[in-house]
Amino acid sequence: MENDDIFSGLGVEIKLKTKEDFLKVKETLTRLGVSSKKDKKLYQSCHILHKRGRYAIMHFKEMFILDNLESDITREDVQRRNTIVKLLVDWGLVEALDSERYADQLSLARIKILAHREKNEWELIPKYHVGK
Repeated sequence: MENDDIFSGLGVEIKLKTKEDFLKVKETLTRLGVSSKKDKKLYQSCHILHKRGRYAIMHFKEMFILDNLESDITREDVQRRNTIVKLLVDWGLVEALDSERYADQLSLARIKILAHREKNEWELIPKYHVGK
């Protein structure tokens, strides 16, 4: 069913090159987000959602909405998600199915990107826990 919107109009649907890329994208997302000004804490902004064989990049506040929890998602949150999707596409990790869906973006200066080698120096904090 092409028009079956399993993501409820939230997130940006993506395609992985291989199923093994799921874990690579999941780990990469732990290193993209908003950093604390005073200490080395990084708050993860987005998650990858797998549902019925399809995938989407979701802002954590969109995950709250899917779980019928309260969410105060803002345009800046959506822009941050969109910029993160663009990074994943640019890095060759994913293919976005609809480039219009992530056209409204935020300045890269508003997103902390940790190199893999730096991750042990930081406290990585997810704001949403998948499966809870």
